[in-house]
Amino acid sequence: MGLRQSGGQSGVWIASVIILSIGSWVGRVGPQPADSDLASSLTTPRERLEVVRQILTEVPLIDGHNDLPWNIRNFVHNQLADFDFDKDLRQVAPWSKSAWSQTDLVRLRQGMVGGQFWAAYVPCESQHLNAVQLTLEQVDLIKRLIEKYSQQMQFAASSKEILEAHKRGRIASLIGVEGGHSLGSSLAVLRTLYHLGVRYLTLTHRCNTPWAKSSSAEEDDEDGGGLTAFGKTVVREMNRLGMLIDLSHTARATMRDALKATKAPLIFSHSSAFAICNSSRNVPDDILKQLAANDGLVMVTFYNYFVKCGSQATISDVAEHIYYIRNLIGVDHIGVGGDFDGINKTPRGLEDVSKYPELFAELLRSGKWNVHDLKKVAGLNLLRVFRKVERVRDDMRTDGVTPSEEYLQNSPDVTGNCALDTNTVQRGVEV
Repeated sequence: MGLRQSGGQSGVWIASVIILSIGSWVGRVGPQPADSDLASSLTTPRERLEVVRQILTEVPLIDGHNDLPWNIRNFVHNQLADFDFDKDLRQVAPWSKSAWSQTDLVRLRQGMVGGQFWAAYVPCESQHLNAVQLTLEQVDLIKRLIEKYSQQMQFAASSKEILEAHKRGRIASLIGVEGGHSLGSSLAVLRTLYHLGVRYLTLTHRCNTPWAKSSSAEEDDEDGGGLTAFGKTVVREMNRLGMLIDLSHTARATMRDALKATKAPLIFSHSSAFAICNSSRNVPDDILKQLAANDGLVMVTFYNYFVKCGSQATISDVAEHIYYIRNLIGVDHIGVGGDFDGINKTPRGLEDVSKYPELFAELLRSGKWNVHDLKKVAGLNLLRVFRKVERVRDDMRTDGVTPSEEYLQNSPDVTGNCALDTNTVQRGVEV
Protein backbone atom coordinates (compact mmCIF):
# COMPACT_ATOMS: atom_id res chain seq x y z
CA MET A 1 0.00 0.00 0.00
CA GLY A 2 1.39 3.35 -0.97
CA LEU A 3 1.21 6.60 0.94
CA ARG A 4 -1.79 8.76 0.22
CA GLN A 5 -1.20 12.47 -0.19
CA SER A 6 -2.58 14.70 2.54
CA GLY A 7 -2.72 17.65 0.21
CA GLY A 8 -0.28 20.02 -1.53
CA GLN A 9 3.29 20.59 -0.50
CA SER A 10 2.50 19.50 3.06
CA GLY A 11 1.62 15.99 1.85
CA VAL A 12 4.82 15.74 -0.22
CA TRP A 13 6.90 16.96 2.72
CA ILE A 14 5.31 14.47 5.15
CA ALA A 15 5.84 11.60 2.70
CA SER A 16 9.49 12.61 2.29
CA VAL A 17 10.02 12.74 6.05
CA ILE A 18 8.40 9.34 6.42
CA ILE A 19 10.59 7.77 3.73
CA LEU A 20 13.75 9.25 5.22
CA SER A 21 12.76 8.26 8.74
CA ILE A 22 11.57 4.74 8.05
CA GLY A 23 14.10 3.42 5.52
CA SER A 24 14.66 -0.31 5.66
CA TRP A 25 13.38 -1.70 8.94
CA VAL A 26 13.29 -5.47 8.89
CA GLY A 27 16.30 -6.89 10.70
CA ARG A 28 17.26 -3.68 12.50
CA VAL A 29 17.96 -4.30 16.17
CA GLY A 30 18.92 -2.27 19.21
CA PRO A 31 17.67 1.11 20.39
CA GLN A 32 16.99 3.69 17.73
CA PRO A 33 17.05 7.47 18.09
CA ALA A 34 13.64 8.98 18.75
CA ASP A 35 12.02 10.37 15.61
CA SER A 36 10.96 13.46 17.50
CA ASP A 37 10.90 15.66 14.41
CA LEU A 38 8.56 13.26 12.65
CA ALA A 39 6.29 12.83 15.68
CA SER A 40 5.97 16.57 16.23
CA SER A 41 5.28 17.20 12.55
CA LEU A 42 2.24 14.91 12.47
CA THR A 43 -0.46 17.28 13.63
CA THR A 44 -3.60 15.55 12.34
CA PRO A 45 -5.07 12.07 12.85
CA ARG A 46 -4.90 11.48 9.10
CA GLU A 47 -1.18 12.17 8.99
CA ARG A 48 -0.54 9.81 11.89
CA LEU A 49 -2.60 7.09 10.24
CA GLU A 50 -0.59 7.49 7.03
CA VAL A 51 2.59 6.78 8.99
CA VAL A 52 1.00 3.78 10.72
CA ARG A 53 -0.20 2.34 7.41
CA GLN A 54 3.29 2.64 6.01
CA ILE A 55 4.66 0.88 9.11
CA LEU A 56 2.24 -2.01 8.69
CA THR A 57 3.22 -2.52 5.05
CA GLU A 58 6.80 -3.07 6.21
CA VAL A 59 6.22 -5.32 9.22
CA PRO A 60 3.26 -7.64 9.81
CA LEU A 61 0.92 -6.63 12.59
CA ILE A 62 0.69 -9.92 14.53
CA ASP A 63 -2.16 -10.33 16.99
CA GLY A 64 -1.73 -12.95 19.71
CA HIS A 65 -5.29 -14.20 20.17
CA ASN A 66 -8.60 -14.34 18.31
CA ASP A 67 -11.53 -16.58 19.30
CA LEU A 68 -13.37 -16.63 15.97
CA PRO A 69 -13.08 -20.46 15.68
CA TRP A 70 -15.18 -21.01 18.80
CA ASN A 71 -17.85 -18.64 17.47
CA ILE A 72 -17.93 -20.64 14.23
CA ARG A 73 -18.67 -23.75 16.30
CA ASN A 74 -21.27 -21.91 18.38
CA PHE A 75 -23.04 -20.14 15.53
CA VAL A 76 -22.80 -22.56 12.57
CA HIS A 77 -21.59 -25.83 14.16
CA ASN A 78 -18.24 -25.70 12.29
CA GLN A 79 -20.05 -25.84 8.94
CA LEU A 80 -18.05 -23.63 6.56
CA ALA A 81 -19.97 -24.20 3.31
CA ASP A 82 -22.34 -21.29 3.94
CA PHE A 83 -20.02 -19.22 6.13
CA ASP A 84 -19.03 -16.11 4.17
CA PHE A 85 -15.96 -14.91 6.03
CA ASP A 86 -15.16 -12.50 3.19
CA LYS A 87 -18.33 -10.49 3.88
CA ASP A 88 -18.90 -7.81 6.49
CA LEU A 89 -20.44 -9.99 9.21
CA ARG A 90 -22.03 -6.96 10.84
CA GLN A 91 -24.63 -7.37 8.09
CA VAL A 92 -25.03 -11.16 8.42
CA ALA A 93 -27.06 -13.00 11.07
CA PRO A 94 -26.33 -14.49 13.59
CA TRP A 95 -23.03 -12.60 13.72
CA SER A 96 -24.77 -9.24 13.41
CA LYS A 97 -26.81 -9.97 16.53
CA SER A 98 -23.90 -11.00 18.74
CA ALA A 99 -21.86 -8.76 21.02
CA TRP A 100 -19.07 -11.36 20.76
CA SER A 101 -18.43 -10.98 17.01
CA GLN A 102 -15.74 -8.52 15.88
CA THR A 103 -13.89 -10.34 13.09
CA ASP A 104 -14.20 -10.90 9.33
CA LEU A 105 -11.85 -10.63 6.36
CA VAL A 106 -13.23 -7.23 5.36
CA ARG A 107 -12.31 -5.71 8.70
CA LEU A 108 -9.05 -7.66 9.04
CA ARG A 109 -7.95 -6.00 5.81
CA GLN A 110 -9.04 -2.60 7.06
CA GLY A 111 -7.07 -3.24 10.24
CA MET A 112 -4.00 -4.25 8.22
CA VAL A 113 -3.60 -7.44 10.24
CA GLY A 114 -0.59 -9.31 8.88
CA GLY A 115 -0.52 -12.25 11.26
CA GLN A 116 -3.13 -13.81 13.52
CA PHE A 117 -2.99 -16.56 16.11
CA TRP A 118 -6.38 -18.29 15.90
CA ALA A 119 -7.41 -19.94 19.17
CA ALA A 120 -8.36 -23.60 19.17
CA TYR A 121 -10.34 -23.22 22.39
CA VAL A 122 -12.65 -25.74 24.05
CA PRO A 123 -14.44 -25.15 27.38
CA CYS A 124 -13.12 -26.37 30.70
CA GLU A 125 -16.33 -28.39 31.06
CA SER A 126 -14.85 -30.81 28.50
CA GLN A 127 -11.85 -31.60 30.74
CA HIS A 128 -11.51 -35.33 31.46
CA LEU A 129 -14.25 -35.93 28.89
CA ASN A 130 -13.84 -35.16 25.17
CA ALA A 131 -11.49 -32.16 25.34
CA VAL A 132 -8.89 -33.76 23.06
CA GLN A 133 -11.44 -34.60 20.36
CA LEU A 134 -13.03 -31.16 20.50
CA THR A 135 -9.60 -29.53 20.25
CA LEU A 136 -8.70 -31.61 17.19
CA GLU A 137 -11.98 -30.53 15.61
CA GLN A 138 -11.11 -26.87 16.25
CA VAL A 139 -7.64 -27.32 14.74
CA ASP A 140 -9.28 -28.94 11.72
CA LEU A 141 -11.73 -26.04 11.47
CA ILE A 142 -8.97 -23.43 11.47
CA LYS A 143 -7.03 -25.23 8.75
CA ARG A 144 -10.16 -25.64 6.62
CA LEU A 145 -10.99 -21.95 7.04
CA ILE A 146 -7.49 -20.97 5.89
CA GLU A 147 -7.75 -23.28 2.91
CA LYS A 148 -11.18 -21.94 1.92
CA TYR A 149 -9.85 -18.38 1.88
CA SER A 150 -6.34 -19.18 0.63
CA GLN A 151 -6.22 -16.06 -1.54
CA GLN A 152 -6.36 -13.91 1.59
CA MET A 153 -5.04 -16.18 4.36
CA GLN A 154 -1.94 -18.37 4.49
CA PHE A 155 -1.15 -21.06 7.05
CA ALA A 156 2.05 -20.31 8.97
CA ALA A 157 3.93 -22.50 11.42
CA SER A 158 7.25 -20.61 11.72
CA SER A 159 8.65 -17.11 11.97
CA LYS A 160 9.87 -17.41 8.38
CA GLU A 161 6.42 -18.37 7.12
CA ILE A 162 4.85 -15.33 8.80
CA LEU A 163 7.13 -13.06 6.79
CA GLU A 164 6.54 -15.05 3.60
CA ALA A 165 2.76 -14.68 3.96
CA HIS A 166 3.06 -10.95 4.65
CA LYS A 167 5.27 -10.50 1.61
CA ARG A 168 2.55 -12.14 -0.49
CA GLY A 169 -0.09 -9.82 0.94
CA ARG A 170 -1.83 -12.59 2.87
CA ILE A 171 -2.73 -12.88 6.54
CA ALA A 172 -0.30 -15.29 8.18
CA SER A 173 -2.58 -17.63 10.12
CA LEU A 174 -1.22 -19.52 13.09
CA ILE A 175 -2.88 -21.85 15.59
CA GLY A 176 -2.76 -21.62 19.38
CA VAL A 177 -4.47 -24.07 21.73
CA GLU A 178 -6.04 -22.20 24.64
CA GLY A 179 -5.92 -24.40 27.72
CA GLY A 180 -3.77 -27.27 28.95
CA HIS A 181 -6.90 -29.35 29.58
CA SER A 182 -6.86 -29.92 25.79
CA LEU A 183 -3.88 -32.27 26.23
CA GLY A 184 -5.70 -34.87 28.31
CA SER A 185 -2.52 -34.97 30.44
CA SER A 186 -0.66 -36.57 27.52
CA LEU A 187 2.68 -35.53 26.06
CA ALA A 188 1.80 -37.61 22.99
CA VAL A 189 -1.21 -35.36 22.40
CA LEU A 190 1.04 -32.30 22.82
CA ARG A 191 3.42 -33.63 20.17
CA THR A 192 0.54 -34.51 17.86
CA LEU A 193 -0.86 -30.98 18.14
CA TYR A 194 2.55 -29.57 17.26
CA HIS A 195 2.78 -31.81 14.19
CA LEU A 196 -0.68 -30.57 13.15
CA GLY A 197 0.67 -27.02 13.18
CA VAL A 198 -0.18 -25.72 16.66
CA ARG A 199 2.45 -23.19 17.68
CA TYR A 200 1.43 -22.14 21.16
CA LEU A 201 -0.27 -23.71 24.13
CA THR A 202 -1.89 -21.64 26.88
CA LEU A 203 -0.99 -23.71 29.94
CA THR A 204 -4.40 -23.24 31.57
CA HIS A 205 -7.74 -21.63 30.85
CA ARG A 206 -10.30 -20.95 33.57
CA CYS A 207 -9.73 -24.32 35.25
CA ASN A 208 -6.81 -25.99 36.91
CA THR A 209 -5.41 -28.98 35.09
CA PRO A 210 -3.95 -31.95 36.99
CA TRP A 211 -0.54 -30.37 36.43
CA ALA A 212 -1.02 -26.55 36.36
CA LYS A 213 -2.95 -23.92 38.32
CA SER A 214 -5.21 -21.32 36.68
CA SER A 215 -5.61 -17.68 37.65
CA SER A 216 -9.36 -18.26 38.02
CA ALA A 217 -8.78 -20.82 40.77
CA GLU A 218 -5.92 -18.92 42.41
CA GLU A 219 -7.92 -17.11 45.09
CA ASP A 220 -9.78 -20.27 46.16
CA ASP A 221 -6.68 -22.44 46.32
CA GLU A 222 -4.63 -22.60 49.48
CA ASP A 223 -2.08 -24.84 47.79
CA GLY A 224 0.77 -22.57 46.72
CA GLY A 225 2.02 -24.72 43.83
CA GLY A 226 1.85 -23.68 40.20
CA LEU A 227 3.30 -26.43 38.01
CA THR A 228 3.70 -30.00 39.20
CA ALA A 229 6.72 -32.06 38.16
CA PHE A 230 4.70 -33.22 35.14
CA GLY A 231 3.79 -29.59 34.36
CA LYS A 232 7.47 -28.69 34.23
CA THR A 233 7.99 -31.64 31.89
CA VAL A 234 5.29 -30.15 29.63
CA VAL A 235 7.28 -26.89 29.53
CA ARG A 236 10.52 -28.68 28.66
CA GLU A 237 8.80 -30.76 25.97
CA MET A 238 7.39 -27.56 24.45
CA ASN A 239 10.92 -26.16 24.41
CA ARG A 240 12.10 -29.31 22.60
CA LEU A 241 9.30 -29.05 20.04
CA GLY A 242 9.67 -25.32 19.41
CA MET A 243 6.20 -24.42 20.69
CA LEU A 244 5.52 -21.05 22.30
CA ILE A 245 4.48 -21.28 25.96
CA ASP A 246 1.58 -18.93 26.75
CA LEU A 247 1.00 -17.84 30.35
CA SER A 248 -2.27 -15.92 29.93
CA HIS A 249 -4.91 -17.36 32.29
CA THR A 250 -2.31 -18.96 34.55
CA ALA A 251 -1.87 -18.40 38.29
CA ARG A 252 1.12 -16.38 39.43
CA ALA A 253 2.73 -19.49 40.88
CA THR A 254 2.38 -21.16 37.47
CA MET A 255 3.96 -18.12 35.80
CA ARG A 256 6.93 -18.25 38.16
CA ASP A 257 7.40 -21.99 37.83
CA ALA A 258 7.25 -21.80 34.02
CA LEU A 259 9.78 -18.96 33.94
CA LYS A 260 12.16 -21.09 36.01
CA ALA A 261 11.63 -24.26 33.99
CA THR A 262 11.88 -22.89 30.45
CA LYS A 263 14.92 -22.59 28.23
CA ALA A 264 13.08 -20.34 25.76
CA PRO A 265 11.26 -17.01 25.96
CA LEU A 266 7.61 -17.11 27.08
CA ILE A 267 4.60 -15.07 26.03
CA PHE A 268 1.32 -13.79 27.41
CA SER A 269 -0.90 -13.96 24.33
CA HIS A 270 -3.67 -11.72 25.70
CA SER A 271 -3.00 -10.05 29.05
CA SER A 272 -2.35 -6.53 30.33
CA ALA A 273 -0.75 -4.77 33.32
CA PHE A 274 -1.98 -5.71 36.80
CA ALA A 275 -0.71 -2.40 38.21
CA ILE A 276 -3.35 -0.55 36.15
CA CYS A 277 -6.19 -3.08 36.44
CA ASN A 278 -5.87 -5.59 39.27
CA SER A 279 -7.52 -8.50 37.48
CA SER A 280 -5.93 -11.89 38.07
CA ARG A 281 -5.79 -12.16 34.25
CA ASN A 282 -3.20 -9.38 34.11
CA VAL A 283 0.54 -9.55 34.76
CA PRO A 284 2.01 -8.17 38.02
CA ASP A 285 5.18 -6.10 38.02
CA ASP A 286 7.47 -8.78 39.45
CA ILE A 287 6.44 -11.21 36.70
CA LEU A 288 6.87 -8.50 34.05
CA LYS A 289 10.43 -7.97 35.24
CA GLN A 290 11.13 -11.72 35.12
CA LEU A 291 9.59 -11.83 31.65
CA ALA A 292 12.02 -9.16 30.48
CA ALA A 293 14.93 -11.17 31.87
CA ASN A 294 13.52 -14.17 29.98
CA ASP A 295 13.38 -11.98 26.80
CA GLY A 296 9.65 -12.78 26.57
CA LEU A 297 6.60 -10.85 25.50
CA VAL A 298 3.27 -9.62 26.90
CA MET A 299 0.64 -9.02 24.22
CA VAL A 300 -1.67 -6.35 25.60
CA THR A 301 -5.34 -7.25 25.44
CA PHE A 302 -8.43 -5.11 24.84
CA TYR A 303 -11.21 -6.52 27.05
CA ASN A 304 -12.67 -3.65 29.07
CA TYR A 305 -12.63 -5.64 32.31
CA PHE A 306 -8.89 -6.24 31.92
CA VAL A 307 -8.20 -2.69 30.71
CA LYS A 308 -10.18 -0.64 33.26
CA CYS A 309 -11.61 -3.34 35.53
CA GLY A 310 -15.07 -2.20 34.46
CA SER A 311 -17.52 -2.17 31.57
CA GLN A 312 -16.22 1.06 30.00
CA ALA A 313 -12.80 1.71 28.46
CA THR A 314 -11.23 3.68 25.63
CA ILE A 315 -8.38 3.30 23.18
CA SER A 316 -6.36 5.67 25.39
CA ASP A 317 -6.78 3.28 28.32
CA VAL A 318 -5.27 0.45 26.25
CA ALA A 319 -2.41 2.76 25.30
CA GLU A 320 -1.86 3.42 29.01
CA HIS A 321 -1.11 -0.28 29.58
CA ILE A 322 1.40 -0.20 26.72
CA TYR A 323 3.05 2.94 28.13
CA TYR A 324 3.25 1.39 31.58
CA ILE A 325 4.85 -1.85 30.40
CA ARG A 326 7.32 0.03 28.21
CA ASN A 327 8.35 2.28 31.09
CA LEU A 328 8.76 -0.71 33.42
CA ILE A 329 10.55 -3.29 31.25
CA GLY A 330 11.16 -1.70 27.83
CA VAL A 331 9.54 -1.69 24.41
CA ASP A 332 11.13 -5.00 23.37
CA HIS A 333 8.63 -6.96 25.46
CA ILE A 334 5.28 -5.60 24.21
CA GLY A 335 2.86 -6.88 21.57
CA VAL A 336 -0.90 -6.87 21.01
CA GLY A 337 -3.43 -9.64 21.67
CA GLY A 338 -6.87 -8.16 21.24
CA ASP A 339 -8.92 -11.27 22.21
CA PHE A 340 -11.51 -10.28 19.63
CA ASP A 341 -14.47 -12.66 19.26
CA GLY A 342 -13.78 -13.78 22.81
CA ILE A 343 -14.96 -10.56 24.44
CA ASN A 344 -18.27 -8.70 24.54
CA LYS A 345 -17.03 -5.34 25.86
CA THR A 346 -14.53 -3.49 23.68
CA PRO A 347 -12.86 -0.12 24.26
CA ARG A 348 -14.27 2.92 22.48
CA GLY A 349 -12.06 3.31 19.41
CA LEU A 350 -11.10 -0.39 19.35
CA GLU A 351 -14.46 -1.93 18.57
CA ASP A 352 -13.22 -4.62 16.16
CA VAL A 353 -10.27 -5.88 14.14
CA SER A 354 -10.45 -2.92 11.75
CA LYS A 355 -9.19 -0.55 14.45
CA TYR A 356 -5.59 -1.67 15.03
CA PRO A 357 -4.11 1.28 13.07
CA GLU A 358 -6.00 3.63 15.39
CA LEU A 359 -4.16 2.18 18.39
CA PHE A 360 -0.76 2.78 16.83
CA ALA A 361 -1.83 6.27 15.76
CA GLU A 362 -2.82 6.88 19.38
CA LEU A 363 0.67 5.91 20.52
CA LEU A 364 2.19 8.13 17.84
CA ARG A 365 -0.01 11.03 18.96
CA SER A 366 1.82 11.20 22.29
CA GLY A 367 5.04 12.23 20.55
CA LYS A 368 6.91 9.75 22.78
CA TRP A 369 7.17 6.87 20.31
CA ASN A 370 9.46 6.51 17.35
CA VAL A 371 8.38 4.55 14.33
CA HIS A 372 10.81 1.69 14.87
CA ASP A 373 9.44 1.09 18.35
CA LEU A 374 5.95 0.94 16.89
CA LYS A 375 7.22 -1.74 14.51
CA LYS A 376 8.50 -3.71 17.46
CA VAL A 377 5.10 -3.64 19.15
CA ALA A 378 3.32 -4.50 15.90
CA GLY A 379 5.31 -7.60 15.04
CA LEU A 380 9.09 -7.47 15.37
CA ASN A 381 8.99 -8.45 19.03
CA LEU A 382 6.87 -11.53 18.39
CA LEU A 383 9.10 -12.52 15.48
CA ARG A 384 12.18 -12.21 17.70
CA VAL A 385 10.65 -14.36 20.43
CA PHE A 386 9.47 -16.95 17.89
CA ARG A 387 12.95 -17.16 16.35
CA LYS A 388 14.51 -17.72 19.78
CA VAL A 389 12.00 -20.48 20.55
CA GLU A 390 12.93 -22.10 17.24
CA ARG A 391 16.63 -21.71 18.05
CA VAL A 392 16.20 -23.46 21.41
CA ARG A 393 14.41 -26.28 19.57
CA ASP A 394 17.25 -26.57 17.08
CA ASP A 395 19.89 -26.55 19.84
CA MET A 396 18.06 -29.28 21.79
CA ARG A 397 17.83 -31.33 18.61
CA THR A 398 21.56 -30.89 18.01
CA ASP A 399 22.21 -31.96 21.61
CA GLY A 400 20.27 -35.16 20.98
CA VAL A 401 17.37 -34.45 23.38
CA THR A 402 14.69 -37.06 22.72
CA PRO A 403 10.91 -36.93 23.28
CA SER A 404 9.93 -37.27 26.93
CA GLU A 405 8.21 -40.52 27.85
CA GLU A 406 6.96 -39.35 31.24
CA TYR A 407 3.30 -39.84 31.97
CA LEU A 408 0.97 -38.59 34.66
CA GLN A 409 -0.25 -41.32 36.96
CA ASN A 410 -3.57 -41.11 38.83
CA SER A 411 -4.91 -38.26 36.70
CA PRO A 412 -8.67 -38.17 36.02
CA ASP A 413 -7.65 -38.09 32.36
CA VAL A 414 -6.37 -41.66 32.64
CA THR A 415 -8.15 -43.11 35.68
CA GLY A 416 -11.51 -41.29 35.74
CA ASN A 417 -14.96 -42.61 34.90
CA CYS A 418 -14.54 -41.54 31.27
CA ALA A 419 -11.09 -43.09 30.82
CA LEU A 420 -10.17 -46.65 29.92
CA ASP A 421 -7.40 -48.21 31.98
CA THR A 422 -5.76 -50.30 29.26
CA ASN A 423 -4.04 -52.45 31.88
CA THR A 424 -7.45 -53.93 32.73
CA VAL A 425 -8.22 -54.94 29.15
CA GLN A 426 -7.29 -58.43 27.97
CA ARG A 427 -6.44 -58.81 24.33
CA GLY A 428 -9.03 -60.87 22.52
CA VAL A 429 -8.01 -64.00 20.67
CA GLU A 430 -8.41 -63.69 16.92
CA VAL A 431 -10.45 -66.45 15.32
